[in-house]
Amino acid sequence: MTKNSNFYPVILAGGRGTRFWPLSRKKRAKQLLALDGKRTMIQQTVRRLLPLAPAKRLWIITNEDLRPAILKQLPKLEKSQVVAEPVGRNTAPAIGLAAFLLLRENPDAVIGMFPSDHVIADESRYREALRRGIEIAAAGANIVVLGIRPNRPETGYGYIEAGSTLTDGLLRVRRFTEKPDADKAAEFVAAGNYFWNSGMFLWSARTLADALREHLPKTAPLLEEIASAFGTRKFVTVFRKLYPRCENISVDYAVLEPRSAKGEQAGNIFCLPADFGWNDLGSWTALHEHLVARSNQREGNLVAGSGAFLLNARGNFVHAPGKFVAAVGVSELVVVETPDALLITTRQHAQDVGKVVKYLDEKKLHKLT
Repeated sequence: MTKNSNFYPVILAGGRGTRFWPLSRKKRAKQLLALDGKRTMIQQTVRRLLPLAPAKRLWIITNEDLRPAILKQLPKLEKSQVVAEPVGRNTAPAIGLAAFLLLRENPDAVIGMFPSDHVIADESRYREALRRGIEIAAAGANIVVLGIRPNRPETGYGYIEAGSTLTDGLLRVRRFTEKPDADKAAEFVAAGNYFWNSGMFLWSARTLADALREHLPKTAPLLEEIASAFGTRKFVTVFRKLYPRCENISVDYAVLEPRSAKGEQAGNIFCLPADFGWNDLGSWTALHEHLVARSNQREGNLVAGSGAFLLNARGNFVHAPGKFVAAVGVSELVVVETPDALLITTRQHAQDVGKVVKYLDEKKLHKLT
């Protein structure tokens, strides 16, 4: 299978996955868990990208807590390709650092930005979409986002408003909207020209670096200085000194929104509609729905335990390894047990599980986070 010699996948893997507490922890976050099969989420992400680029061109941006486990799970990657942020600064500095690093390695580099914890059902169609996106990104100062056609008014995703149509269904982006309320989400879905923002972007390293210089003029020079020290003895010192001074901001707010505000023609942001069975598994509810869709469980119950008795029970998700589970007359519950914690919520409120981690952080109960 032909690989694009200028394509560099960059996987962002620094998140804590707080909505998957108590399984997801600081040193064993969501992307390091096998939520959807035998391989962990990050292993799946890497495996489906390798047909497009060899391991030597694949980079991961993570944090110091997760780096040892990632290196263990991905032994084919060189240690230098797994970069650990000294502090979290959101996606703009993370992917920006990759852009300045790769510019030094290959001035023609095309970067693909990928979250580390998504599910892709049809990997062939996924790679087909990426190949097309790589070509568009390499053709000029273009930014390409993979857009997912919504099938429900989801409030947990960002949305892309598409404008004019170009060749073969490629769309110009009119604007980005972060997670809307339920009424606005329903309005977007009904309009027909809105797509979910998958968080997967393609752009040349030069395009991204120039955009950061324009829109984050204080942060870009810091990232350039950090990149210039890469591979030297002073890199760790420079990284830890300068990176905390970078702005804490997502690439959506830092680059995409101001770029799209220039107008369809000037912004050069394109939405590539894609249909390859995408799911970001953002909560226990999303995982339950995903797994139920693949199973033959008519009552919608998913139980991980040493045995189960279910009576008048519907739509429950129970994770209790080594325990016999009895569920009687309950519906829509999420129950997750670990040796030191027990989560009990409903599927309706699973999005709020991250608030538990916030509480534990505030109370300095670090053994539980």
